[in-house]
Amino acid sequence: MKNNFDAVMMIGYGAPEKKEDIMPFLRNVASGRPIPEDRLREVAHHYEIFDGKSPLNEFTYKQAQKLEKLLSGWGYNLPVYVGMRNWHPFIKDSLEQMRESGVKNLVGLIMAVYRSDASWERYMRDVSEACEDLEMELHVEYVPPLFNHPLFIEGSAAKVTERMREIPESRLDTTMLVFTAHSIPERMSDSSPYVLQFETSSMLVADRVGHKKWMIAYQSRSGSPNEKWLEPDICDVIGNLAGQGFTDIVIQPIGFVCDHIEVLFDIGVEATEAARECGVNLYRAETVNDDDRYIKALGDGVLRLIDSENSRQ
Repeated sequence: MKNNFDAVMMIGYGAPEKKEDIMPFLRNVASGRPIPEDRLREVAHHYEIFDGKSPLNEFTYKQAQKLEKLLSGWGYNLPVYVGMRNWHPFIKDSLEQMRESGVKNLVGLIMAVYRSDASWERYMRDVSEACEDLEMELHVEYVPPLFNHPLFIEGSAAKVTERMREIPESRLDTTMLVFTAHSIPERMSDSSPYVLQFETSSMLVADRVGHKKWMIAYQSRSGSPNEKWLEPDICDVIGNLAGQGFTDIVIQPIGFVCDHIEVLFDIGVEATEAARECGVNLYRAETVNDDDRYIKALGDGVLRLIDSENSRQ
């Protein structure tokens, strides 16, 4: 098994661990972006509800540990690092640690399901800029998005099925399955495969679940109110579905690879309240988190990249 890579790095968004982290974290998120101050304060409150701790970091470390163990079992001795864009461990700090360990060739795993400048290219630029700052020579190849990987679809569908089973069979005909992803500016969407990838994975999961009434919606809009972002918003969708006579709504935030505040608050609090006001039953299906099927999808992505590099040489 020829392998020219020295390590893998999961590259993620990052999240605070305690209340004192919230505003410094949000300042990092907002750096260089036109996010209104009122929006930062609003989002800070979302984190405060959960004592400032997001599950994102914990799940990312679990994913990394499981992936490293899986790769080792397949005969690939590749340490799996974690590098975050907006909080510790920062991408630059993880790269510095790799340099000290002699890493020259790296597999990059961007922890996003769909590709856009905000969810993909921005992270690649961060890695390149960090390498320049460190004067570090590093060859990086990135695993493509796994939005349609059979094991990602299988794992996501299993989470949906768990919640669908809670709904009486007599109400399934008035149950809508809604998949959500983070909204992004329309101008960014127009130059990326983001929406197509979102629609594709949603269709594949709905087909595997076997539920014909499904749709997509967006959540977690931020940025200037003067700029057009992808719609419809999930809370608007809930009201519309209630008006159409739907009794139950199952929401899966499929655009997120693990639970964090934008899932816990935007769906668990805001969308739940919107459903309550409309008299609709709402069920939140989990993201893939550290599901073994998703970990195997990540591992398969790494191996395919290694094989692709080998075939070029």
